[in-house]
Amino acid sequence: MAQSNKKKLKQRAVRTRRSLASAANGRARLSVFRSSKNISAQIIDDAKGVTLAAASSVDKELKGKIAKGWNKDAAAAVGKALAERAVKAGVRDVVFDRGGYMYHGRVKALAEAAREAGLNF
Repeated sequence: MAQSNKKKLKQRAVRTRRSLASAANGRARLSVFRSSKNISAQIIDDAKGVTLAAASSVDKELKGKIAKGWNKDAAAAVGKALAERAVKAGVRDVVFDRGGYMYHGRVKALAEAAREAGLNF
């Protein structure tokens, strides 16, 4: 029986997170969520179970800067805003959790903008 695309995405995300858990060495996790209309990312401390910083294309601060929430420009703006908020919170080193999505397009744009703004991963 064929699996649904949602189930396949979930399995890829679980597989990615399992490999990240061993490679994290106490670092926070930068998790990406991508929908058809928006993109969001958050930095999570898995040991404590808290979100340290978050940014989304629907944030009030970013809404005025970006025309659309679903393109690479919006993803780059979210990555830059997330990195600035993380540095302000005292987080510089993270592991990148692409969440089952391919490292391509919007996910790649978000990651590269976050690196340029000061995150190390």
